[in-house]
Amino acid sequence: MKQYKYKINGNLYNVTVNDPEENIVNVEVNGTPYKVELDKPVKPAVAPKPVTRPAAAPKTDSGAPVVQRPANTGSGKKDGVKSPLPGVILDIKIKEGDTVKKGQTVIILEAMKMENNINAHKDGKVVEIKVKQGDSVLEGTDLVIIE
Repeated sequence: MKQYKYKINGNLYNVTVNDPEENIVNVEVNGTPYKVELDKPVKPAVAPKPVTRPAAAPKTDSGAPVVQRPANTGSGKKDGVKSPLPGVILDIKIKEGDTVKKGQTVIILEAMKMENNINAHKDGKVVEIKVKQGDSVLEGTDLVIIE
């Protein structure tokens, strides 16, 4: 049952609308009952069921899938050059087995429409390159493992 108050041309109307039974609704206006016939039967209100969907894999503006790789859990000697921000790998400047110096550019990452040089954080030998050109990566993703 729903109650409404209307003011039409200065006149106050108290309207009570009872729950419909198929296409008939009992309505009371200022205490006077009326039976109102509807064109179509009223369907009872049903609460919508929540839709559950699997989480979508993150994508970049270009539509390329985002690469998420677990951090290296090896001994303490090897550690990765991590992506400082989400982006797309434009170029890889080194190969596996190369020796790199601290500060040497190893990868060029495009993020926010800008090219960013990703540099080696220590001297060492490149043990593994975990990404390839065109990959989309998230912040903190290991890009290169240096021993």
